[in-house]
Amino acid sequence: MAGIPQNFRRVVIAAAVGNVIEWYDFYIFGSLAAVLSVKFFDKTNPVAALLSTIALFTAGFLVRPLGAFLFGWLGDRVGRKYTFIVTLSGMGLGTAAIGLIPTYASIGVTAAFILFGLRMLQGLCLGGEYGGAITYVAEHVPDERRGYYTGWLQTSPTLGIVVSLAVIVGTRGYLGKDVFQAWGWRVPFLISFLLVMMAIYIRLQLGETPVFQEMKARGAMVKNPWKEAFLSQNIKFILVAVAVLIGQGVVWYSGQFWALYFLQTVKKLDVLTSSYIVGAALLIASPTLILFGWLSDLIGRKPVILGGMLLAAVTYYPLYAWLGDVTNPGAVNYPIAIFIIFILVSYVGMVYGPVGAFLAEYFPSRIRYTSVSVPYHIGNGWGGGLVPFITSAAFLSTGSVGRALIYPIAVPAVCFLICLFVMPETRRNSIWGAEKAQTAG
Repeated sequence: MAGIPQNFRRVVIAAAVGNVIEWYDFYIFGSLAAVLSVKFFDKTNPVAALLSTIALFTAGFLVRPLGAFLFGWLGDRVGRKYTFIVTLSGMGLGTAAIGLIPTYASIGVTAAFILFGLRMLQGLCLGGEYGGAITYVAEHVPDERRGYYTGWLQTSPTLGIVVSLAVIVGTRGYLGKDVFQAWGWRVPFLISFLLVMMAIYIRLQLGETPVFQEMKARGAMVKNPWKEAFLSQNIKFILVAVAVLIGQGVVWYSGQFWALYFLQTVKKLDVLTSSYIVGAALLIASPTLILFGWLSDLIGRKPVILGGMLLAAVTYYPLYAWLGDVTNPGAVNYPIAIFIIFILVSYVGMVYGPVGAFLAEYFPSRIRYTSVSVPYHIGNGWGGGLVPFITSAAFLSTGSVGRALIYPIAVPAVCFLICLFVMPETRRNSIWGAEKAQTAG
């Protein structure tokens, strides 16, 4: 087992900062869905325009496994460091460009096609980011504290949403509602360019991971990561990981991102009010990702992750019903609303905090980047990424919150039952020099 390197804190910070910015980029789109729908689609049918925007948001999730497939190969062949610098650069440029393109009023439907192309670039690059970041951190820290240190990295998507909401609130508050609607919505996208430049500078100061350097020195690097990951016995472990990550992904998006959609779409709260509530809850609950990552070092990855799935499936309906009762326009109970979303995000902490350590321990170093990236983005990109579209479409078509919650409740419940029998415990697995998928702890 390797000791803690002297610069491990800088490693965690550099990986997390880049991850925060990538998720800021990805979610600024979803946070501004209501504004983008009237800028890039025909306003004569506002419901169709909103669903089209949410569909574009969802499309970015659906393309993520392709990005994982492409950048996973690059990460296992070329190295962890430079691969996730490339993904960060592509993500930042794609997001900044959204702030520059003409609207539907200027160039018609062409605006929507350009927006679609940039959204695909975002999804591809994000598909290569997470596997690189989690592999980079996991390959720098000791086995017995991997849950704790990767838990810090797991806070980055949540913090990315917080940053996106803070930028939107700050820009809208400074410019005013009318100016923000007219052109101020572009500012959060343009800010991304500056943030990405800072993150790239930080990451360029780091070296390659000790594990990858050791593999390279021994000549143990894999020639074809795709073949070894998907056309070998490893495919069984990929499928188990997908089952874990679909349940985790649905809890992730149902617990924090659909909370924002719920307040805006179901309760008709304005962007500012809903952003304050969700942003405050996310900020308060972010430490739960570290807490449950640490707990998984003590009692195991499996009980913590499955506990989060079970609690989510059992309590989503009463929690969202309660949230609806305390967020009526003009009579919002802010402390209770924030507390409810804090509970929802605590479930996210349970399923997401330990999962980075689980993935790093489950797959061998030769194909770790590919094997971590692809199931993660299938589970999160397809399973979790469908949550905003399915729940919003179900509510808009039926008017029933209960029917909108069928998908967020059923999927974690089914995944809990499957994973109860097929998910291994990996807490005691060492990643140092391991060349076989880890199946038991």
